[in-house]
Amino acid sequence: MKTITKTVVASLLLTGLVASAHAAEGAGAKAAAAEARADIQKTLGFVPQFFLRFPDLALPGVWEEMKTLQMNPNTALPGKTKELVGLAVAAQVPCRYCIVAHTEFARLNGATDTEIGEAVTMAAITRHWSTFLNGIQTDESKFRGEIAKIVENVKRASAAGGSAPKPVAVVDGASALRDVTQTLGYAPEFLRRFPDVARAGAWREMKDVQMNPATALPAKTKELAGLAVASQVPCKFCIIAHTEFAKLAGATDAEITEAIAMAAFTRNASTMLNGLQVDEPQFRKDIDRLVKGARAAAKQKASTTAEAR
Repeated sequence: MKTITKTVVASLLLTGLVASAHAAEGAGAKAAAAEARADIQKTLGFVPQFFLRFPDLALPGVWEEMKTLQMNPNTALPGKTKELVGLAVAAQVPCRYCIVAHTEFARLNGATDTEIGEAVTMAAITRHWSTFLNGIQTDESKFRGEIAKIVENVKRASAAGGSAPKPVAVVDGASALRDVTQTLGYAPEFLRRFPDVARAGAWREMKDVQMNPATALPAKTKELAGLAVASQVPCKFCIIAHTEFAKLAGATDAEITEAIAMAAFTRNASTMLNGLQVDEPQFRKDIDRLVKGARAAAKQKASTTAEAR
């Protein structure tokens, strides 16, 4: 009887200690969440409705990551690039909330409708080839070798200079392969295996957007957008290709990792916003208010700077 009593007492004491610890953790989480909301209020001028829906335990970390990555003007990637990367990811999740937010934030950072369209198109191109590469069970080691060969051929052609080759009229699968060979130095397996009847269109889209040096977006931004999309599909083949093509376009390791981090943050926010069923009309109003507030602050800052001169 004494043994049973001691066991019961010990159990009750342990339960009490655990309950006390949980209560302390709960109080700490509420305090941390309140501190985060206060910082949001100070930074943005108000607390958007969606932040009020986030769990107390999650809010401090989500806000800190958003503030130090997405909103930070001192990252390796400029604001416009980060928002276009976020939009590319959001467009093919798809997440209506994130599409609205990243589109408006990209415009706030100076993105044109053409640049926005190209970022979304890069997302589509990446998903297109991700589907095909995975569906045909591409051999990874062979694919890596082909991408390395493409990169080497591009570098060699760039160093050699010279006149541009005579354009190939791409009208069918066979002529597409001839143009692929002329453009890349050879035709990689995945393009050879693509259905002959559809190869011309698929190749033209890739060449006219992703590989075109005359698009509104520079090559580096396009490849980083493609990499961001590939990272969270995930598609190991596209990750390999877009990483190497981004480096070829001059991307640094810091820029590459920031693009991937933006993809991760966008998926994180998308999951929370959709899972918590955040009110979409109110979300749109909050984004509009954020953009108007940022524009007003920028105008005031410019005016103050001009007066100081």
